[in-house]
Amino acid sequence: MIEDDEGHARLIEKNIRRAGISNGIRHFTDGTSALDYLYTAPDGPALNGPALVLLDLNLPDMSGTDILARIKAEGNPLKRTPVIVLTTTDDKVEIQRCYDLGANVYITKPVDYENFAVAIRQLGLFLSVIQVPEVEPEA
Repeated sequence: MIEDDEGHARLIEKNIRRAGISNGIRHFTDGTSALDYLYTAPDGPALNGPALVLLDLNLPDMSGTDILARIKAEGNPLKRTPVIVLTTTDDKVEIQRCYDLGANVYITKPVDYENFAVAIRQLGLFLSVIQVPEVEPEA
């Protein structure tokens, strides 16, 4: 999960757990540390396999769309990694841009707490049934 708002991160994790997802969740508050983990950590997905990225677009050090573009770039070992954009941005141009870059799902965070919690619980139910692809082998 790449989310700079600690409150949103706690709410996301709490409601994903409520939906029955028990997989490990790593939380990053900026793009730099997230990309470092994704690509170079010994236990990271580039070296160890499947992952799913929950991505906020509004981060302190880089845009979420830059992270998305990097993950989905041709020849990238994480290209098939599912990326769910979870952000407050509901601009139609930004939504289209994310899908064009390869986002698998785009969810706009509801403004009020209760609707946000419901949306995340529904996301958790969705996550409990999806299949995650294997990492693309390096050429």
